Amino acid sequence: MKHRISKFYDTYADKLVDFSKQHGAKSWIIFLFLFAFILATTAPGFTFEQPELIKTSNITSARVADCNLDQEVRGVWLTNVDSDVLFSAENTTNAIADLAALNFNTLYPTVWNWGYTLYPSPVAEKTTGIALDPTEGLQGRDVLQEIIDQGHQKSMAVIPWFEFGFMAPADSELAKLHPEWLTTRADGSTIWLEGKVHKRVWLNPLHPEVQKFITDLIVEIVDNYDVDGIQLDDHFGYPSELGYDDYTVALYQQEHDGQSPPKNAKDPQWIQWRADKITDYVEELFLAIKQAKPQAIISLSPNPQDFSLRSFLLDWQTWERKGLIEELIVQIYRKSIHSFINEITQPEIIAAKEHIPVSIGILSGLKGRNVLFSRIRQQVGMTRQRNFAGVSFFFYESLWNMALESPEQRKHKLTSLFQNPASRLDLACKQ
Repeated sequence: MKHRISKFYDTYADKLVDFSKQHGAKSWIIFLFLFAFILATTAPGFTFEQPELIKTSNITSARVADCNLDQEVRGVWLTNVDSDVLFSAENTTNAIADLAALNFNTLYPTVWNWGYTLYPSPVAEKTTGIALDPTEGLQGRDVLQEIIDQGHQKSMAVIPWFEFGFMAPADSELAKLHPEWLTTRADGSTIWLEGKVHKRVWLNPLHPEVQKFITDLIVEIVDNYDVDGIQLDDHFGYPSELGYDDYTVALYQQEHDGQSPPKNAKDPQWIQWRADKITDYVEELFLAIKQAKPQAIISLSPNPQDFSLRSFLLDWQTWERKGLIEELIVQIYRKSIHSFINEITQPEIIAAKEHIPVSIGILSGLKGRNVLFSRIRQQVGMTRQRNFAGVSFFFYESLWNMALESPEQRKHKLTSLFQNPASRLDLACKQ
């Protein structure tokens, strides 16, 4: 009975999303009402149970509406790309102090970038021969431990961000030492240009040795550091033009009576097959993290669902439905308020909001791309009006060091945005 109802739920949940995409948000509400009615009438006395994976966590699913008003996720990503925040202990200390004074409460520091870890890693050393990012300013330091110590002293959550995911520089030791781990295009090429400039390659997330390496890195963090969770993003998929490496092709043929994958990399069935394989791995990773530290939350910061799936084979809607995500921060880096509202009201996001805390990632600026504070204020206001769990800004350096306004002006305006302290959303608060 339980299996039949679960299958029924999944079937009609998929129809819900498809229907809403075709007919719009108002029709989505009508569909939801009819779906609830059908479920109630076909399963009298049935009480919905969360997926077994959720039960491995001691964190209860959350809804935002009835949580205390002084709870709001106020996060910021700290990266070593186009930013000096991590390259000296003084910079890191000053940044955390400034953010705490401005009533931020969550830090998402990168810990895996450019093929290196930003903490001393025996796992990385065993695989690449290098235990710590060799960049000047990081040597002799454990940046992650510094951020944890100082962040926690100021009542800030610290959720390390696995920024590069399965991506690595083409000239990295990781790529040179393990070419068999790389995935390819149909023509055998591996190079993928990030921003049309940086030469990257992608580890194959379907390969068992790659899976073990990534899992070991992540479990190493939750095992040895007092972190509040771990964060993944779209880089935990890979570009959909890839996936034609020998290992993946053989696996596909094994499951399709010897038939080779479609030549069209965007073939919907081929996209979904690869995405499903990544989901299977994430299920295993989720359990490994929870076994190491049950209280560590699994956070995900993807692009909107359609882009994530089609471009990076990351089917976060399925992850969320399976209980593999406990915090979702959707990157909505849009210029116009119309586009911004359209994205934050997509049915996949609204549905996720019913189960877990969902925040919105807001662009505070990029190198060569300034964002006025008026837009930031407006977008934060839109998330608050719609009862999202909070916001996170990409990224630290652009909060005030890459702006048309002076740093003092930006900090003053941020003070007005977050006038009072707020604790992170309690993941156990219920509607």
